Amino acid sequence: MKKRKKHYSIMLSMMLVTSGLYFAPVNLTSQVKAATQNLADPSTKAFDQKVIARISAERIYKDIHFFSETIGPRVTGTEGEERAAEYIKERLLSYGYKVETQEFSVPDKMIGHLHTSDHNEVLVNIPAGSAATPNEGVTAKLFNAGLGKVTDFTVEATGKIALISRGEITFKEKVDNAVAAGAIGVLIYDNINQPGPLNPSIGGNVPVPVGGISKVSGEALLQDVAAQSKTVTLNVNRIENAKSQNIIATRAPNKGKNHDILHVSAHIDSVPFAAGANDNASGTAVALELANVLKSYPIDKELRFVFVGAEEIGLVGSEYYVSQLSQEEVGRSIANFNMDMVGTAWENATAIYMNTLDGKANIVTDTALATAQRIGTPSQLVLYQRGSSDHVSFHDAGIPAVNFIRREPGTANLEPYYHTPLDKIEHISLERLKEAGDLVGASVYSLIRK
Repeated sequence: MKKRKKHYSIMLSMMLVTSGLYFAPVNLTSQVKAATQNLADPSTKAFDQKVIARISAERIYKDIHFFSETIGPRVTGTEGEERAAEYIKERLLSYGYKVETQEFSVPDKMIGHLHTSDHNEVLVNIPAGSAATPNEGVTAKLFNAGLGKVTDFTVEATGKIALISRGEITFKEKVDNAVAAGAIGVLIYDNINQPGPLNPSIGGNVPVPVGGISKVSGEALLQDVAAQSKTVTLNVNRIENAKSQNIIATRAPNKGKNHDILHVSAHIDSVPFAAGANDNASGTAVALELANVLKSYPIDKELRFVFVGAEEIGLVGSEYYVSQLSQEEVGRSIANFNMDMVGTAWENATAIYMNTLDGKANIVTDTALATAQRIGTPSQLVLYQRGSSDHVSFHDAGIPAVNFIRREPGTANLEPYYHTPLDKIEHISLERLKEAGDLVGASVYSLIRK
């Protein structure tokens, strides 16, 4: 055992080269050294198998199917997000965890629907700052306003909904010009092909309802509605006093108190119109499976599974969770394993990226790398400097944190279905779900096992 410990740093350096993971070495604190002592234990491989043998990709996939296909979009503050949170809570309670629902307020948001007079629905995003409509919505003919410049409007725009292409001037200028011309609503369509509707930023409140739609939808409205003088109905509603929630499951060792804490996190919510199979039903379902597997093994550290809401609107849930930790709890926190988009079947996403906010290695990256070497993780592990997920909130509090996510090596591209209606169950890989569960599960257990 002593010989293994003596050569651990040499082994780690060799593993960096062979795995394709590149970063500058850092000095581990005494706390981190103590936490990683199990990694050099010859029996660790046997403990890895205790976890790996019980992780079921089929169970993970079944949960993803429920989140993405049964519930569907889980937008912050909506019934879909709340339903997913209740499902998670019930499962965690059934596993015997101490479970807490942590509710918090989220900013008011706008939601909308767009229908043609032929009863065809058009996907639409409503930007912050849009005016709301009466309950029955605003029904009017469309005015083809080109790029939305002042010269694109005529007196014919009065009383109509202006249909404007993205490009050349700002969204705010387009809306202001439409209002000045007497339009009673504005629809801005994209100038590039994207699966989802445009999400324009209009930079403040405006007196008319505004929506963003896709290029395909905009061109179809021009040809099938505007050209034939048909009407559309735009409904815009403001959701006020909305709430989101974190679901926190805690398991502590049977004896003693004030143990070190390890946090495993994943976000519950998705973006509008996206079923969110990979983003982030995948990370949520893997975390649920790990909670099931680790519910009864002897541990010597406190384990917390943190399922956070409101990630997609700015990491609101994880920021709230971390803000509620006492300084004493933060001091006892040794690591955060955050999973986001770990199950994509996109063939180019052959690498597991370990994103840290500062781009430096920490206890989580070191542990994952050592685990990958032991269990033979087939994918390349890449350390990468990147925020944009809930690990940021933990890092900002001084807790070593990593976001595990699938990307294309070299480019660091995410799957093409990201934040689109195409993020569905058919683009999920059972093999990659199992790989993520094995890697994170065995890594977590190596740090907390008794």
